[in-house]
Formats: sequence, C-alpha cells, structure tokens
Amino acid sequence: MGAGKKKLVILTGAGISAESGFSTFRDSGGLWEKYDVMQVCSLDGYEADKALVINFFNGLRRDLEHAKPNKAHYDVAALEKFFDVSVITQNVDNLHERAGSSQVLHLHGELTKICDESKREVVDIGYRDIKMGECLGGTQARPFIVFFQEAVPNLDRAVEIVSEADIFVVIGSSLAVYPAASLINYAPQDCPIFVIDPKPVSTRRSVTFIQKKASEGVADLASRLGVDINKK
Repeated sequence: MGAGKKKLVILTGAGISAESGFSTFRDSGGLWEKYDVMQVCSLDGYEADKALVINFFNGLRRDLEHAKPNKAHYDVAALEKFFDVSVITQNVDNLHERAGSSQVLHLHGELTKICDESKREVVDIGYRDIKMGECLGGTQARPFIVFFQEAVPNLDRAVEIVSEADIFVVIGSSLAVYPAASLINYAPQDCPIFVIDPKPVSTRRSVTFIQKKASEGVADLASRLGVDINKK
C-alpha cells in the first residue's frame, strides 16, 4: 500500500470488457440471448450436462485468449500511480491483470483456472480446453467459476475492501447481479461514489453518474479526481 495514498476501490462489471470484444451476458446481443443461463451457468445445469457447460466455458476461454485489454483497463491500472487501488471484478476474464492492475479480487471466479468439484484444488490452465474425463482431486475438472446456486466465497473480503474505501467507483455494471450489486451499500457514508456506464443505473446511494462508455468514462473520472493518468 502506498503511504499517504487514498484508497480507491473500483467495482467492475461486463461493460468494462465489452470494448475488448469479450461478450457480455446482459447486454443486447449478449450471451444470455444465445444460451439459457441456467443451462450453462448454474449448478443444476452443470450437474445435468457437464459436457455442455465445460464446452461453453472452453469457447469463452478461447475467445479470451484473443481479447486484449482496452483503454479503460489500462487507465484503471494507471490510477495506481496516484491511489491505493483495489479492483473488485464481477468478470471472469484476466484483462485487468494483463493491463497491469496489481490488486484484483474476482467475485465470480477466473476463466483461466480449473478446480475439482469441491473447489479445494485450483489450477491455472491458461487458455487450453478442459477435457471430459480430465480429473482433479478425484473428480471431473470443472471451470473455476461461481455458478448460480453457489456461494460467492470472496464476498466477505470484498465487503471488507469496500468498507475501507475513500472513493468508490462502479464501472460497467448494471448493479443488477446480487450479491455483487449490494457492495455499493458498504461504502462509507462520507465516501464519494462514481458510477460509469452509458445506461442509467439504479441505486439508492447518492452518486455522481458519468454516463459514458468505460474507455471514455475512466479518463473523465481521472480528470474529476484531479490526476493526469497520461503523465509519464
């Protein structure tokens, strides 16, 4: 942690990765229009057809290999020059890490990792496919993803991080997926909150809306915070 730096906590959703060409679930044309989410991203769906779910995430992993961090990812990383930045992401991609962010907490798992069915063993596989019959911890290896109907193991840590924020920012999240959407409520009452999204986002907290795409919105945020992220 940088001495004297304010703690900037950033919650990111699918909107920050959309400009990298990585499909989002909830937007028009997103993955939820092509697949029944409960078939490919729920515990019941996995138990009903493991091959379908594993192949679905294999396809996402192949897409991720060719996706690149966009300006918003790089600008979030650049904010570390001025703030103690913690990124909490709802995304399962690794684009924040590839852009240089050093403190990233994944709420919903990580696409480049696999686990056994109890999630006790976790292995980084990069971008290769998971194969049916591939075992880990004596069970079929599965995507290291938090499916619907599963607990979010990093939620308590995320609440802790948000509760310590001096500034809280939401980027590219509809604040419609719980429990992640509830994190905004844990920001201290005197903490300025910014929401960056081209679409209106509903929240009971008093926030400053920056109604722009992530790539434009993070640059606008930096300006409002009085820092020059382009300065060498």
